[in-house]
Amino acid sequence: MDQIKIEAHARAEQGTGAVRRLRRAGMIPGSVMKMKKGGTELVKMPWHPFMMAMRGHASKQLLVTLDIDGREVPALMREMQNDVLSGTPIHVDFSEVSLSEKVRIRVPLYMTGEATGVKLGGGVLEQVLRTIEVDCLPTDIVEKFDIDISSLGLDQTLFVRDLKLGDKFTIATRGELAVATVKAPDDVPAAAGPAAEKAPEVINKGKKDEEKK
Repeated sequence: MDQIKIEAHARAEQGTGAVRRLRRAGMIPGSVMKMKKGGTELVKMPWHPFMMAMRGHASKQLLVTLDIDGREVPALMREMQNDVLSGTPIHVDFSEVSLSEKVRIRVPLYMTGEATGVKLGGGVLEQVLRTIEVDCLPTDIVEKFDIDISSLGLDQTLFVRDLKLGDKFTIATRGELAVATVKAPDDVPAAAGPAAEKAPEVINKGKKDEEKK
């Protein structure tokens, strides 16, 4: 993953009114959970440089380098809160990390290829699991895993234990969970209209700082 460097500054402003003024001044409030000393450091980030640094990155769980008033801090972006109406960031949570110690993250799963059971058997592919938890070094963090389901036949299921993610990742999710399955057409219930559609799944919940604004 390319290095993501974010300009940040220590902040003393707290409270709802104070952070609203920060946002009106073009700053995004944030917090950094300290690794060694414990506690939380409050920061603020200029809006435009932050948005430029995030450009092209869909995941909210990224390894970044925070430049806090000239002090570089490797950190994992744990959660980014967005304004309900505009969708723009209004608060970002980070956790300081050691580049030599593994962290546990949740990574989205994307299906690639066309399952044999769909192509030749007329089956229907159903993705059951959309994210997976893995342990890895911060420098090995990826934004997604592409899972090839081309060999999945009719009435076959791909389980977590079947995934081959490479030596850099240790899977923490239970191996018996299904990732994807190809069902015969007769086994697929008819859609019940728009009400049957599922809402998009939240990928990253993260930790909320007690002084969230």
